Amino acid sequence: MAKKISPEMSVENLYVSVEDKKILNGINLKIKPGKIIALMGPNGSGKSTLSQAMAGHPKYRVDRGKVMWQGKNILNLNPEERAKMGLFLSFQYPYELPGVNMYDFLSTCYQNIFGGESHKKNFDKKLEESLRSLKLASSFLDRSVNEGFSGGEKKKSEILQMKILNPKIAILDETDSGLDIDALKLIAKNISDLKSPKIGFLVITHYKRLLKYIKPDEVHIMLDGKIVKSGKYDLVDKLEKQGYGWLK
Repeated sequence: MAKKISPEMSVENLYVSVEDKKILNGINLKIKPGKIIALMGPNGSGKSTLSQAMAGHPKYRVDRGKVMWQGKNILNLNPEERAKMGLFLSFQYPYELPGVNMYDFLSTCYQNIFGGESHKKNFDKKLEESLRSLKLASSFLDRSVNEGFSGGEKKKSEILQMKILNPKIAILDETDSGLDIDALKLIAKNISDLKSPKIGFLVITHYKRLLKYIKPDEVHIMLDGKIVKSGKYDLVDKLEKQGYGWLK
């Protein structure tokens, strides 16, 4: 009888360095389908390093540990293979791709993951629905990826990609930064609309303001490359009132 493979992603004793500087010091974390996991911590605590290492950025050197998912240690796979498995990363600072328009970019990503036949049947319809849900005009698709975009447009671009690619695990790295209240509510609604038993979220943020709209199932706090405290939503309220000083 074949061994049943767990759908959750498991980060196990992960140590990561950047340019010989140790950043992560033994991270253990589980991301389960159907759950929203919040990861909080001050600047420099290692939150973005964790997201980049999980996605496969070559700058981040894994010294020890594993990230197990779908029966594989995905740290042994290249970023494209991880993406095809259903891993998505929304960047804190989205990259610009001058000369590549949004439509061609999204179309190519979709086709690479789902194949040409699915593309012909579903892509344009899904794209139209996603634009409408994010209150983006169709002319948005004619613009080069993130070039000349406002901060809010860049974050909407990331969520648009997520909606089109329909990942199994979505890592959102400070998606709320630089957003006004209306854009924040709109993006929070689009994230909430995607919540299902088939997708797990890791939401990285400094602040309560996004989390009060999407209500995480678990909250973890990082300091100095380690998770030092875990709990439920009331932990967010405590951080909002007391900051991180009580954890040091």
